[in-house]
Amino acid sequence: MLNFLIYMGSALALLCVFMLIYERFTPYREMHEIREGNTAAAIAFVGAILGFTIPLVSVIFYTHSVFEMLFWGAITSVVQLVLYAILQRTRSIGECIKKGNVASATLLAGLAVSVGLINAISISY
Repeated sequence: MLNFLIYMGSALALLCVFMLIYERFTPYREMHEIREGNTAAAIAFVGAILGFTIPLVSVIFYTHSVFEMLFWGAITSVVQLVLYAILQRTRSIGECIKKGNVASATLLAGLAVSVGLINAISISY
């Protein structure tokens, strides 16, 4: 039970930290946009959350150390932020999402989950 609580607490803390960092990294504030009814912001944010969480699940499964989980959690965060930065630089994705462009948000969410899946399986080796 203690290991469960340690891993669960650490994973939830990592998720919260990731969400805060991600929201500061983008040119808009996801939670504000979501409260205002911006579906595109919600889609993009959920994609980033899943893109972060999927590798985190892999880390918990394949590693045997909370410190290793924290290390890989940090790397997973960086991977998601780099993906966003690339799309922002090449497609101005943040502005599109802020305007409510669901197609752009779906692209970002899909890529975030895809990169998260690749990240997750890469951790196992």
